Amino acid sequence: MSKIIALANQKGGVGKTTSSINLAASLAVLEYKTLLVDADPQANATSGIGFDPRTIKDSIYECIINNVEPADAIQKTETPNLDLLPAHIDLVGAEIEMINLTNREYKMKAVLDKIKDQYDFIIVDCSPSLGLITINALTAANSVIIPVQCEYFALEGLGKLLNTIKIVQNRLNPALDIEGILLTMYDVRLRLSNQVVEEVRTHFENLVFNTIIQRNTRLSEAPSFGMSVIMHDATCKGAINYLNLAREILRNNGMVKEEDNNQKKVSIK
Repeated sequence: MSKIIALANQKGGVGKTTSSINLAASLAVLEYKTLLVDADPQANATSGIGFDPRTIKDSIYECIINNVEPADAIQKTETPNLDLLPAHIDLVGAEIEMINLTNREYKMKAVLDKIKDQYDFIIVDCSPSLGLITINALTAANSVIIPVQCEYFALEGLGKLLNTIKIVQNRLNPALDIEGILLTMYDVRLRLSNQVVEEVRTHFENLVFNTIIQRNTRLSEAPSFGMSVIMHDATCKGAINYLNLAREILRNNGMVKEEDNNQKKVSIK
């Protein structure tokens, strides 16, 4: 079974790209064949996993607009089991170019349908907007993860995003589920962080992941080295948080590989 998960929130700075990179890397380390799709014109997931967007010849943009085969655009990363479908700045013009296209909301779905059977998971990093590219990602996805930072105004704009998801479910993708709300940038020392966790859990109950992503220096610096936190420092708190998130998603989807279960639990904890 292949599963496509989009990470979306129109608010910037909530840990969306960090979560996309490190969730994808965690699933790959747990031996699930994973594709990271960079659907953000800023191309931070592309650079954060070790590629220079300026040197990318074929990207998700060429696949959507010029019908380039996704297999020709996919790059192998240094992490075993992890591939990248990159982005570059041209993606910023894709929304305008797509306006007059027929079935414009299904363009990314058509691209990912060609290669989804080659992967266990496809993780899509969306741009911080609710534009046509994000709508495309939600239409292509089986589920969506919503990162929410443990800071003031955490719930601001969340209603608008949930309304957009409901519209996509009603009109474009009835099968779209909310995989979960992911609390990020948690600082155990701050009372505010604990208040936000309590508030989000009270509002959304079972939709909230048990795993919380804590603030972590190694996590912040990993993108500057062009690698996931798991490849940068597998023993740090940030790496352990994302590995736990990956395991929680696997359990929720009934996809845990039983034969390696005990060994992996021991080696990563």
